[in-house]
Amino acid sequence: MTGPDDVLLVHGGTPLEGEIRVRGAKNLVPKAMVAALLGSGPSRLRNVPDIRDVRVVRGLLQLHGVTVRPGDEPGELIMDPSHVESANVADIDAHAGSSRIPILFCGPLLHRLGHAFIPGLGGCDIGGRPIDFHFEVLRQFGATIEKREGGQYLEAPQRLRGCKIRLPYPSVGSTEQVLLTAVLAEGVTELSNAAVEPEIEDLICVLQKMGAIISMDTDRTIRITGVDSLTGYNHRALPDRLEAASWASAALATEGNIYVRGAQQRSMMTFLNTYRKVGGAFEVDDEGIRFWHPGGSLNAIALETDVHPGFQTDWQQPLVVALTQASGLSIVHETVYESRLGFTSALNQMGAHIQLYRECLGGSACRFGQRNFLHSAVVSGPTKLQGADLVIPDLRGGFSYLIAALAAQGTSRVHGIDLINRGYENFMEKLKELGANVELPGGADA
Repeated sequence: MTGPDDVLLVHGGTPLEGEIRVRGAKNLVPKAMVAALLGSGPSRLRNVPDIRDVRVVRGLLQLHGVTVRPGDEPGELIMDPSHVESANVADIDAHAGSSRIPILFCGPLLHRLGHAFIPGLGGCDIGGRPIDFHFEVLRQFGATIEKREGGQYLEAPQRLRGCKIRLPYPSVGSTEQVLLTAVLAEGVTELSNAAVEPEIEDLICVLQKMGAIISMDTDRTIRITGVDSLTGYNHRALPDRLEAASWASAALATEGNIYVRGAQQRSMMTFLNTYRKVGGAFEVDDEGIRFWHPGGSLNAIALETDVHPGFQTDWQQPLVVALTQASGLSIVHETVYESRLGFTSALNQMGAHIQLYRECLGGSACRFGQRNFLHSAVVSGPTKLQGADLVIPDLRGGFSYLIAALAAQGTSRVHGIDLINRGYENFMEKLKELGANVELPGGADA
């Protein structure tokens, strides 16, 4: 059940206008914090957002003896792993279900301590993200794994060894697992069909600063030559392109105008092309990107999600809300997470016309085509959205519900807003800064 502080009243119909700032990427910062475990000395990470995933990893690091303190500038963390130690299983278990990040502690802890305990994992329910492959990878490096109450116990009887690994799908999490394990493993690790997202490249930059030897080929092959030791790092995290795109979609859906300070063109090029095709306008400068609705009708489009450099699945949900306001039939083919379109049922309750299909409505080969998943959508627009009671299903779907409520006529009650804190820093304050009419039940300011 959600409490009163986990519900937001949204009075829609007001364009979002103003400026907000995005800081370091949710999909990089917690992983860079884990990497600090591998160093022999302190690491300094800057541009860190105040989000729940960061707090979870900070807690896990401290449980394992890492000193974590704020630096001199806002959004800076200093992490000293000089006294890494085993954590109490019950204390680790208290974090079970909070995040999927703990699985990435395996390699670093095996290197530092020779063993690790990983609790059950949480995260958004948007489709299968099996952890079995993580454990299979660790076995290939030489780890032994034993299922125990509440999680998995891992041991490295001797130094982990490099190996050849081919991912069946370019999974971001599996690629991170290999990187964080291979850098101190003996010999060379070759990872083929790897994920190559900007956040992966930034993690490689962090590891290279620590002394790792890592090369990336254009064919999705990453080669890691293990070294005997790593130092700390000094790094400024790349900005969150997924949050930036969420605010861009909010500007489009509400007919608003939002300057996203910190947004960078290079990591958002695929999104920006699609945004322009829909009819959105943007302007890039050295400090960020301005997104706005230029007036007139929006264009229906055909869209397929894919791994980088394709259209990111995390961009899809917020943009679908804007597509409900486009003229004609838009087709969306989700190829990354099989259950990611489930959020559209709530949009239909608000007045949208979205039909889901099991067939692949797109030209790309897709893992889900013959597996009975509702992973394609046809969005018919434009439709007027009306306020409704909404229960947030996952991080990006939740922000999409916020966008829909802001674009709708009337008042919506949005339940479960705490989930948005996992990936959007100070989103309530940002809504206020953009002129959103939102409040907590009982009339208190949000």
